[in-house]
Amino acid sequence: MPEILLLDDDPLQLKLLSRTLHGLGYTDPIACDSAEAALQALSAPHQAIGLILLDLNMPGVDGVAFLKLLSERRFDAAVVLVSGEDERLIESAARFGASQNIRMLGAISKPVLPAELKTVLEHWQKPTAAPAPPKQYPADQIARAILENELVPHFQPIVNLVTGALAGAETLVRWQHPSDGLVMPGQFIAVAEERGLIRDITRLMIRAAVTQGRVWRDQGLHVFVAVNVSMGDLTRADFADFVLDALERSGLPPDDLVLEASEQRVAQDPDTALAAISRLRMRRITMAIDNFGIGSSSLAQLRDIPFNAVKVDGSFVHGAGGSAVLGAIVNSSIDLARQLGMRTVAEGVEDSTDWVWLRSSGCEMAQGWFIGAPMAASELAAWLTAWEKRRRRLFDA
Repeated sequence: MPEILLLDDDPLQLKLLSRTLHGLGYTDPIACDSAEAALQALSAPHQAIGLILLDLNMPGVDGVAFLKLLSERRFDAAVVLVSGEDERLIESAARFGASQNIRMLGAISKPVLPAELKTVLEHWQKPTAAPAPPKQYPADQIARAILENELVPHFQPIVNLVTGALAGAETLVRWQHPSDGLVMPGQFIAVAEERGLIRDITRLMIRAAVTQGRVWRDQGLHVFVAVNVSMGDLTRADFADFVLDALERSGLPPDDLVLEASEQRVAQDPDTALAAISRLRMRRITMAIDNFGIGSSSLAQLRDIPFNAVKVDGSFVHGAGGSAVLGAIVNSSIDLARQLGMRTVAEGVEDSTDWVWLRSSGCEMAQGWFIGAPMAASELAAWLTAWEKRRRRLFDA
């Protein structure tokens, strides 16, 4: 079994941690009181260190600097931060380690509790074979797929957090490949953007969304349909006219369409986006700022561009109930949107903990895998039947 290395400048902490490990059946960990001693142990011949329990605040080479050294020297040991620092600092250090391609298993606060350490050790021992990278498709195959109508819409439900009723659905592109089956957008969207094919994909999804929205409306299901649009779309002179024509052909009311523009993309050229978004808003189409909070100029976008809906990014929503930092970010985003009279949708509701916490936050709507995965339009009726049963249980709890 690979060995465990402890790095802490406090001899007492090293002794306590060693004793705790011994009680869990891990004898003779390698205890080091400096980065230099730890690097020597890691470099020793025939040494197989698989896990490092790392303190952050140390004189000389601190924990963050040590993470950098691990990356530069290509040591492949997993790391757990063991620190008495505040939560935000520990989370920042963990993100830095992950950015350096280090396997970060989490953090434990001092004093270390045996139960917490046991959980971490169990996670470390689980096999973690790296998944094969997904196949990427070249531009000529994507262009052919567009011409052959192989790109199809899937719809992820968006529900009202007060009532649980279905409020809308986000349109997400999928590729029904003739031989590879259903292909996810991460395997072709980046190439489509680089090679100028994203315009055609966006327009295909808008047509599909408004057509399906009209079908649902005729069936008595009044929900909005949302579609992601790119910066290039918003700055094309004919884009607003295309959207309005698609709505007219489908018969879907304009206020049943939501166009979601990524905050980061809009921020690249806000002036040219302003006119396009204003035109669409004047025609009662909802304009949502997507991925809110992950860009560098969120407040400037809300000030300068007439969005009337906010989608709080899932990277903040998932886990917000257990993180004071994430919870504060989500709550402040929701409060700001409410004060500006904007609709709020939270992405990334992945489990019951997210759901329960978000319902108390004042957010209007939510989407995520806990509610429903993206699905073909033909599957929505079955999902809705199942959701109605779940909804009663969730709202009675």
